[in-house]
Amino acid sequence: MTAILSASELMSELAGPRPPVLLDIRWQLGGPDQRPAYEAGHIPGAVYVDLDRELAGPAGSGGRHPLPEPEVFGAVMRRAGVSAGAPVVVYDGGLGWAAARAWWLLRWTGHAQVRVLDGGLAAWTAAGGVVSADAVSPAEGDFKPTPGGLGLLDADGAAALAREGILLDARAGERYRGEVEPIDRVGGHIPGAVSAPTTENVGPDGRFLPGAELRARFAGLGVTAEDEGRPVGVYCGSGVSGAHEVLALEVAGVAAALYAGSWSEWSSDPERPVATGPLPR
Repeated sequence: MTAILSASELMSELAGPRPPVLLDIRWQLGGPDQRPAYEAGHIPGAVYVDLDRELAGPAGSGGRHPLPEPEVFGAVMRRAGVSAGAPVVVYDGGLGWAAARAWWLLRWTGHAQVRVLDGGLAAWTAAGGVVSADAVSPAEGDFKPTPGGLGLLDADGAAALAREGILLDARAGERYRGEVEPIDRVGGHIPGAVSAPTTENVGPDGRFLPGAELRARFAGLGVTAEDEGRPVGVYCGSGVSGAHEVLALEVAGVAAALYAGSWSEWSSDPERPVATGPLPR
């Protein structure tokens, strides 16, 4: 199963005999709650899932968006109608970060049939898809999470991967270089990490670049699908946009692990080293 699908493909599947469960993951970093936007109009049948409250644990030493406890996440997914043997499609407003976080969590916890709507709700409406303000009450699902479906790094693992493999930093280049840091304790990057901004995974319409273009982008950063001897990892600010980079790598045919705590966890410990400037060192 591919990791993404187009709006036209989703329309066909929703009209077919086995429509997917739809999850609306609209979210804005530091912005207002998106539930009112969901209630005003969503893809018919979609259930709203709150990233800050349901796709992350409480902020703390593990970062701003640490992973939720698997049993808590499983309960959220079951309430949303997710079952182990049924396909799931997740979408957000169009940026793709929040939807990718949901995709990553479902894949990490063992759900094999989850995809992201490429371009999100914006792509859906641009393709002529209708939206609905109707309340959605799905039947309880049966999904039970089994963590380990995708690679997961802790701080020590990320540091080791930066030395022994390829660790990509998905944040904006100026944050990687340490020129600005609007959120976390200190600017810079994990020593050895390579700058690879998430924004370069998509075109102007917010949709992923074709697989061949993504493979070329990542090859330019030292990553190739054939280079199985060099493991690949990704981090970002708090494990959200980094999930989008893991998804882009999957579209390119590359398996990658996510450092979920990311820079918000790494930089919170003054004992951890910090590099600045344009080079990995």
